[in-house]
Amino acid sequence: MAPALTSLRGALLRWLRRNEPVAHGDILLHRRRIYILPTRWGLYYALMLAVMLLGAVNYANSLAFLLTFLLTALGANALWQTHRNLLQLRVRCIGAAPVFAGEEAQFQLQLANPTPRPRYALALAARGAAASEFALAPAAQEIVAVRVPARQRGRLDAGRLRLGSRYPLGLFEAWSWLEFDCRALVYPRPADHAELPAATPDPAHRGGGRAGEEDFAGLRRYVAGDPLRRMAWKATARTGTLFTKQFQGGQRSELWLAWDYWPNVGAEQRLSLLCRLVLEADAAGLRYGLRLPGAEFAPGAGATQRQRCLRALALFGAPA
Repeated sequence: MAPALTSLRGALLRWLRRNEPVAHGDILLHRRRIYILPTRWGLYYALMLAVMLLGAVNYANSLAFLLTFLLTALGANALWQTHRNLLQLRVRCIGAAPVFAGEEAQFQLQLANPTPRPRYALALAARGAAASEFALAPAAQEIVAVRVPARQRGRLDAGRLRLGSRYPLGLFEAWSWLEFDCRALVYPRPADHAELPAATPDPAHRGGGRAGEEDFAGLRRYVAGDPLRRMAWKATARTGTLFTKQFQGGQRSELWLAWDYWPNVGAEQRLSLLCRLVLEADAAGLRYGLRLPGAEFAPGAGATQRQRCLRALALFGAPA
């Protein structure tokens, strides 16, 4: 019986979503995308009208008939206004910034109102999350953030989003399901603590002409991955070309973060430890590389290197 119920439920969901495919661009809320049902207060309102109608018929009271029909017309107008509050809205998913597992990804959605009438009391939410309420002015656009829990690393789909409204009287609720081809990158959750391995020493010594960490030796053109603290901003402002300061003497801190450091640790825990090491090395301004099974990332520093390594950790083992 259970498989039959599961099959029936799947068929019902497919039928309900027949007009709601995954969108690769904008979604326009036309009539066939909008659903509407009475709320609990709407059902109470209908029950009250039924009792009023029975009383008017029983007592043949013209004023009671007039009041009943007036309130019925008010409810019918509320039904139309609630549906109209969503009609012709245009929605687009802009994207979401990367987050760490255990945090919430904030998907940015752009809602546009192309009509000359304002839209009130709109609510947008992901499944199981609190709704973000907002309004749209005539011929205006609004950016709304929807929070989606990121429970594990990898790519996170925004899932089915719900845009609804109970404006103006709360007697009816109109809503539409939105599903975009929109994903966020989820990095592994950093381990609470991990010791940085020993740095690989640069054989350069003081006066040897190799890049070090002590005496200023000159300028060179900027290379992607150079730390911002070494930027020669005065020379850059004077010439319009990005330059990086070079130093002589000492040994530069350069290390490798490798998968094989923890032979008796599970894969997800290794990724969590490597994530912590990447953050620690980046915070210390070190040059570091990353070795994973089947992939190696050359040593570098700065935001670009950090993002490359964290992305590799997030997508490790995932299909291309």
